[in-house]
Amino acid sequence: MGALSVSSSATLSTFLRNLPHHFRKSYASVSALSMAKAKFQLPKQRKFSTGHRNPSFSWMATVGENVQSNASAAAPPPTSVPVRVAHELLQAGHRYLDVRTAEEFSAGHAAGAVNVPYMFRVGSGMIKNLNFVEEVLAIFGKDDEIIVGCQLGKRSLMAATDLISAGFTGITDIAGGYAAWVQNELPTES
Repeated sequence: MGALSVSSSATLSTFLRNLPHHFRKSYASVSALSMAKAKFQLPKQRKFSTGHRNPSFSWMATVGENVQSNASAAAPPPTSVPVRVAHELLQAGHRYLDVRTAEEFSAGHAAGAVNVPYMFRVGSGMIKNLNFVEEVLAIFGKDDEIIVGCQLGKRSLMAATDLISAGFTGITDIAGGYAAWVQNELPTES
């Protein structure tokens, strides 16, 4: 867990109130002013004598937050690379998955790209393609080396995260998306 910064006396009192009693003594002696300026590390996981132990709960559950520790179950975030690196990966044999809408794709896309929309345009907004992972599985294998791109980089990052969570192992996100691809004058087709 990263450093926690306490920024106000209200936050400090809430923080202290939620600490187990044996922590309160050591933190209560620190003034609110020094606490507000201090950054400190909280324990990652401690065994407290609360009557029972449940190793699936983090220390936060002990102080009343009821937060389950799922950090080990979470998939790692996708690797994002600049468009020039993505182009080199494409030349080295990776395949390009364009997750923009069909309309965006037909207006122009990276040479050799395959389109599976991550979202669909509905009115003035967008909704997620609930069959996205299954549609990608119909085209790619879970071990294929795939670079994932969209228009600016947000949808591709979400799509790459979903694919990694679904067990895909060769996923790389393209930072900047198709807009950066065009700006760098990389090969496109319509």
